Amino acid sequence: MTGEPIRPEDLDELTAAMAGLTGALETEPVEAEILDAVCAEAVRAIPGADMASITAIRDGEPETAASTDDRAVDIDRAQYAAGAGPCLQAAESGEVVRVPLATAGSAWPEFTTHARGLGVGSYLAAPLRVDEQLSGALNLFGYGDHGFAETDSQLLKLYTTVVSFGLRTTRRYHHARQRATDLEAAMRSRAVIEQAKGILMAVHRISAEDAMKRLVTESQHTNVKLREVAARFVEDLSSAGSAG
Repeated sequence: MTGEPIRPEDLDELTAAMAGLTGALETEPVEAEILDAVCAEAVRAIPGADMASITAIRDGEPETAASTDDRAVDIDRAQYAAGAGPCLQAAESGEVVRVPLATAGSAWPEFTTHARGLGVGSYLAAPLRVDEQLSGALNLFGYGDHGFAETDSQLLKLYTTVVSFGLRTTRRYHHARQRATDLEAAMRSRAVIEQAKGILMAVHRISAEDAMKRLVTESQHTNVKLREVAARFVEDLSSAGSAG
């Protein structure tokens, strides 16, 4: 019922689900595994939820990025094919959509027929907006005809708010780590190239520009990256010096 308070035991389940999701994020898995965990913990957190999926909108096209059951994926696809359904409405409107299947036929006939054919009687979807690369909806499916309660909507809104923050923070962390890794690799590449240039300049008594030209020419002729050419040159020279 509207205005019904959230029960303490429901908050306990939500807290436990959040703890499980936090643990999953801390293991630094790939994004697909994180989204699978988001779905699994949503089923745990929301009463009446038997399946879950995540609709991701990429370049304007929806796709199911994660799910707990193939039947959820089938129902999602029916909505995508029709271009209409509660998951798409939640993603587009930014509002929670709560649907008892018994009253959804007039608005979404394709979705309703497909969902009821797979035994689903209730549906709840909330917008999930992380960043420019990931937005869409978190979808919950219930086998009963309860239609989910208003308190379920509140719990799901709270859950998706925390999920969005967690995913956004995790993505930023991984992006920062990748930038640091790329910068470190670039610095190592530059260091070995400068080392090779210095050796060429000393051995052949040529300028830095001419030494660089020799490395570039070798890279082009052998179709090998410049850093690898420089590294091989330094390694070969070092080996020759050790042998001598």
